[in-house]
Amino acid sequence: MLTKRIIPCLDIKDGRTVKGIRFENIRDAGDPVELAKWYAGQGADELVFLDITATNEERKTFAELVRDIARHIDIPFTVGGGISSVADVEVLLQAGADKVSINSAAIRHPQLVEDLAKRFGSQCVTVAIDTKHTDATGWKVYTRAGTVETEHATVDWSKRVVDLGAGEILLTSMNNDGTKAGFALDITGEVARAVTVPVVASGGAGNKQHFADVFLQAQADAALAASLFHFRELEIPDLKHFLKNQGVDVRI
Repeated sequence: MLTKRIIPCLDIKDGRTVKGIRFENIRDAGDPVELAKWYAGQGADELVFLDITATNEERKTFAELVRDIARHIDIPFTVGGGISSVADVEVLLQAGADKVSINSAAIRHPQLVEDLAKRFGSQCVTVAIDTKHTDATGWKVYTRAGTVETEHATVDWSKRVVDLGAGEILLTSMNNDGTKAGFALDITGEVARAVTVPVVASGGAGNKQHFADVFLQAQADAALAASLFHFRELEIPDLKHFLKNQGVDVRI
């Protein structure tokens, strides 16, 4: 059995780490390079860097910032935001990223998922899925930083991108994001059971038990959090020891 991963997320806006609630009410959370160094030393299993306004501002991810972060860490590093071509990915991998995360571009051009998998290998390609539940539509996929509803049902879209070559799903519940009320166990479990690749749960972490729940009940392969770690409300070593005691296989 693979160990479960704990992944801090650096949401980047204007070169700073930020955090919001349900994708709104953004506030500053610190210098991304310093936070990345801190997390690598704390025992984070991976790091995710998301340039959250790159797509809506129609620009590319900050490759120089990616390079600066990569110089200071020795753990796997996933980068997303504004990626729309094979050439974009080449730039980010050369800057030090280990994997890339695509979201809106996968919806606009699903062929891009296949192209990236063929060029760089599925292990390099994470498809990020922002999902939101309403009584009228159920769990649907949203694009452009969660501002536009698509026609895609979340589970169906997850299976499609895996068929195209995605090696991992980063699933964020917009309903839960920033609320600290717990991960969306229902949709996370549905996606984890429907696909054959690792699923990273995102959105809603508020305490240690929430991580145990998403691993043990929803079968997530990894759990991602931001403000809980950024503002030192929960230390990664403490979290991992708790999970170990709960029967979750983690790397100490």
